Amino acid sequence: MSNETPITKEGYDKVQAELDHLIKVEREELKTTIAEARELGDLKENAEYHSAKEKQSVVEGRIMQLQGVIANAQVIDPKTVSTDKIVFGATVTLLNVEEDETVVYKIVGEIESNMKEGKISYKSPLGKAVIGKEEGDTVIVKAPKGDIEYEVESFEYI
Repeated sequence: MSNETPITKEGYDKVQAELDHLIKVEREELKTTIAEARELGDLKENAEYHSAKEKQSVVEGRIMQLQGVIANAQVIDPKTVSTDKIVFGATVTLLNVEEDETVVYKIVGEIESNMKEGKISYKSPLGKAVIGKEEGDTVIVKAPKGDIEYEVESFEYI
């Protein structure tokens, strides 16, 4: 079984950019800060040193996380997808039946999901519910405050 995790090209580029920044900028700045703090003497009571070491730990953890994402990424360009069903990368227009409200979401990888940007993970309850559906299908999503019924109005790969 493969460990590959789907991610859009846009999401992959964002992760790569953050990783490059952390390695080339943050890591180097922290090395300098730690070296300068070390020169101040007694490390037991050196707040700058301890703060920089703590930040370094956070940065290194994030670098490792992002390297893992990159290593396992299966980059999918939604523009190359051709199917009459909803799959990863689709931009889906849904009608919330109870509220008579239309919502648009793009189905993306977990690391790139962001509700404010209208990007939902393929592993989210709504993401799971719409994958494999077609225009006109109804989906029921189990939500904390009760089931929500959506109708698939349209979808496209952009």
